[in-house]
Amino acid sequence: MRFQNVLILFLLALLIGAGSGLGVFLSMTKTKSRTVEEQATVLLEKVRTVARMVTVEGQFSEIVNYKNYWAYDWGPLRKKALVRVQAKVSVGYDLSEIQLEAVPEDKRLVMTWDPTPKILSVEHEMDYYDLTEGTFNNFTEADYNRINGLAIDQIRNKALNSSLFEAADRQARDILDMIGVLVDGMGWQFVVRENQYALTE
Repeated sequence: MRFQNVLILFLLALLIGAGSGLGVFLSMTKTKSRTVEEQATVLLEKVRTVARMVTVEGQFSEIVNYKNYWAYDWGPLRKKALVRVQAKVSVGYDLSEIQLEAVPEDKRLVMTWDPTPKILSVEHEMDYYDLTEGTFNNFTEADYNRINGLAIDQIRNKALNSSLFEAADRQARDILDMIGVLVDGMGWQFVVRENQYALTE
């Protein structure tokens, strides 16, 4: 009987020890998993903050020459306007199109984006230097809207042919390098995909 009691006590002790060990192991695994997930959240927020800087601005000045006439280019039938346009053009990347995905189990941060810079906004002011109306041809709301549209189109075309896009691309590459260093420093791997295809892995 004594041997049986000792055996039962030994088995109970063994089970309690195994249970405690398993509990500690599971607790450590959960803590490690939680830490990695928290790290992923922090990393995503830091990267989003850095990425918000990807914008360059340029100042432009243009003259818009508008003329409209009925049938013949003759004083009483003609209206014309000379307008100076001053504009600020922002070029960069729409952050809503940039996808960030953390893969905690592999400690990878994956960014998918379109590397082509875009015109994000055109802010402009217009000064009318010369408004001449014909006797039978007056300015209307439609004319002012048309002049405004012409001004924006001219500014956009000037911006498209400027060095702003190259500057935005250079700045974006610099920021990607900064993000790479930041991610590296946290022990993660930074993966950039352009148009769904892996660029660096």
